[in-house]
Amino acid sequence: MSSSFQPSNLFNVAGKIVFVTGGSRGIGKMIAAGFVTNGAKVYISSRSAKDCEETARELNAAGPGKCIAIPGDMSKYSEVQRIVQELSSKENALHILVNNAGAAWGDGIDEYPDQAFTKLLTLNVQRVFNITQLCLPLLRTAAEQGGKQDEAYLDPARIINIGSVEGIVIPSHETYAYSSSKAALHQLSKHLASRLTPEGITSNVIACGAFETKMMAHTLDTVGDLIKSVNPSRRIGTPEDVVGTAMYLAGRAGAWVSGATIALDGGFMLLSKL
Repeated sequence: MSSSFQPSNLFNVAGKIVFVTGGSRGIGKMIAAGFVTNGAKVYISSRSAKDCEETARELNAAGPGKCIAIPGDMSKYSEVQRIVQELSSKENALHILVNNAGAAWGDGIDEYPDQAFTKLLTLNVQRVFNITQLCLPLLRTAAEQGGKQDEAYLDPARIINIGSVEGIVIPSHETYAYSSSKAALHQLSKHLASRLTPEGITSNVIACGAFETKMMAHTLDTVGDLIKSVNPSRRIGTPEDVVGTAMYLAGRAGAWVSGATIALDGGFMLLSKL
């Protein structure tokens, strides 16, 4: 068998520069830990400077890669600019951008506040575009570093957007702004793929189902057993599930994937309702 087919080559991210927004906890931390464990240099951001620095120390202690904290409040465009400026002052290329930072909001339809849409559409959609746009010079440099053959990029830069199954199917619970924002994110990711893939920058979505995160804590506490029992896989997601999917999209195995939305839900979308 060709050595290029070995997992160590197909999923290799050692030495890559990675930026994970919302990387101090939840799915973002899972992904950041996975890249650090596999030898990447990972920058993480989060609104809480304390959480960001603590996560960086934890991941650096585990190694063998490296984790650097760049705290910032991504609800503010000026902070997004500052974060990318700081990243650009440290690196001249960015191989993998993971847009994970976001928020959720649940409320009854009669009480659902206007501010929920303002907050979630800003964080879950607009800021994804903003940070991707500002990172383009770094991503383009990474694409050039990957090399070309007959005008084709051999090792493209990657944009991995963390979406949700709630942006694909109709949720049974009332998360109007969240489900709408994630559907918009999925469309944005495809639009970015259409525009940027010819430049050697792929864009894909991991549409996550239920994982054990702070955002899902209340839901899992109240109906976690039900969620597991109705899922065809009879469980919720684990760090290995999302890290493996991210590694696939980031490595040689996923180099020819762009514009895809991968449902990571254990078959949950096979049901008629969430």
